Amino acid sequence: MTQSGLRGEGPAVEDTMPLAQHEKSTGGGGHGRRGGGGRGGRGAGGRPPKRRVLRWSATVLAVVILGTAGAGYLYYEHLNGNIQKGERSSGDSKAARSKANADGQTPLNILLIGSDSRNSDANIALGGSADNRGNPPLGDVQMLIHLAADRKSASVVSIPRDTRVDIPKCTDPKSGKTFQATNTIINESLAHGGAGCTLATWQNLTGVYIDHWMTIDFAGVVRMADAIGGVDVCVKQNVWDRSTALAHGGSGLKLTAGTHKVKGEQALQWLRTRHAWGSDLLRARAQHMYLNSMIRTLKAQSVFTDTGRLMDLAEAATKSLHVSEEIGTGKKLYDLSMQLKAVPTNRITMTTMPNVQDPQNRDHVVPDGNNAQKMWKLLRDDVPFDANGKPTDAKQGADGAKKTTQPSSPPAHADAQIGVTVQNGTRTAELAPVGHRATAISDELVQKGFTRATPDASTTPAVSDTVVRYPSAELKGDAERVATALGIPVGSVERSTDVSGVTLVVGADWREGSTYPKQKAPKAGDIPDNSDAINGADTKQCMDVYQPYRW
Repeated sequence: MTQSGLRGEGPAVEDTMPLAQHEKSTGGGGHGRRGGGGRGGRGAGGRPPKRRVLRWSATVLAVVILGTAGAGYLYYEHLNGNIQKGERSSGDSKAARSKANADGQTPLNILLIGSDSRNSDANIALGGSADNRGNPPLGDVQMLIHLAADRKSASVVSIPRDTRVDIPKCTDPKSGKTFQATNTIINESLAHGGAGCTLATWQNLTGVYIDHWMTIDFAGVVRMADAIGGVDVCVKQNVWDRSTALAHGGSGLKLTAGTHKVKGEQALQWLRTRHAWGSDLLRARAQHMYLNSMIRTLKAQSVFTDTGRLMDLAEAATKSLHVSEEIGTGKKLYDLSMQLKAVPTNRITMTTMPNVQDPQNRDHVVPDGNNAQKMWKLLRDDVPFDANGKPTDAKQGADGAKKTTQPSSPPAHADAQIGVTVQNGTRTAELAPVGHRATAISDELVQKGFTRATPDASTTPAVSDTVVRYPSAELKGDAERVATALGIPVGSVERSTDVSGVTLVVGADWREGSTYPKQKAPKAGDIPDNSDAINGADTKQCMDVYQPYRW
């Protein structure tokens, strides 16, 4: 994809050889300025004919290489021109970036969104519902891909499209229209300001900083599936996802029992099927099977070392994906794919967010309290979802700094002189904020000698983990002093331009008590039982077909 990848390929070098051989066969420099008869049989300028042949070959070769490089550059620019880009975040969200591990590495989080857009003839042909043409698209497929800081494992979490969540205030970067905060199902977030609003929704729900987003529509899925050449999927019984007395519509997927290689429109049908599996939740499982199989297929084909295949995939990917602007070049997408490629398949874990039925609407779900919070903490702490790594790998998470208990800077002021603002960020997706929490903790600080501690009565964004923030370097020691007085790990102290002084935000991990509770360190592979996990190396997965859709 890059220029360097296209320079000096075999045919370009071979094209120079007949020219060199032709010069040699005609006596080299017989037409030089001084004629052909130089001293000692030398040609023009006293150079031996052989050396002149080499010089001529090198000149022609240089021209050819430069021409190839130019073609490579034009192709690279062509790929860049294919890519549609957008603003990373268009919503009200302030998730903190992941901290580096002991080796200075940070995790990478990418939000993948499958859009149901009907805004083109191709998408209408594939998805139907022509009457929805022009309507804002919905994000029916949403997956967070977490690439570990050490790049040795990857964790994927899907959120069902009908999960009720808080969607923050968002502004559409294209139209400038502002959408007020609301509480509704998550697939509507895409229509409230684009993918950047969906990203902000995820950040507020999980507390995980998301680096990039990618969206793909129906036509893009078909294009990518064709470029890959097909992916193996499996059903236990004959399946036909069609309109029945139970439900109207269907993807049209029709397969006999067993394993099949699906591509093109049939791949899209597999990814869209839900009635035949029995629910949206099981549709996520089928999608995870497809992605795992696709990764294994790409690795087995050595596609990353096959220039022709790689160019086909590059063309398909750049035409199919709409990405956040900071990864909006062919080279950056290629670099990203190489990082994902490096992860062994048995270190890739696909999951679905633990969820329970929404008490307000039986057709919707909500995050499953402690189980969902446990999953988000694994992601924030960069703990692998699998237990297949070496023991040392599990200790390389980005949360290593949070275990630090010793301050790194001395306080600049005495305790009684440190101004501390205490905020209540204890709200979660399932629970309302704890009443008067900021007052209770500020009172505790006053009792400990921080007499200038005061509660902040204004509305505070929820935070999963308690944090102490400071605005400038000279206040770092003061912030660490406040943290240690309450038993908060020094690693939870961070610099932030969002505060004007030392600010303690009491998070959802500290809903009661006056001393910060000791946190149990999460372990690799310790994911909730109801996360429907599938390992990337598991080739025996096969979908069970809901009885009305068997044939």
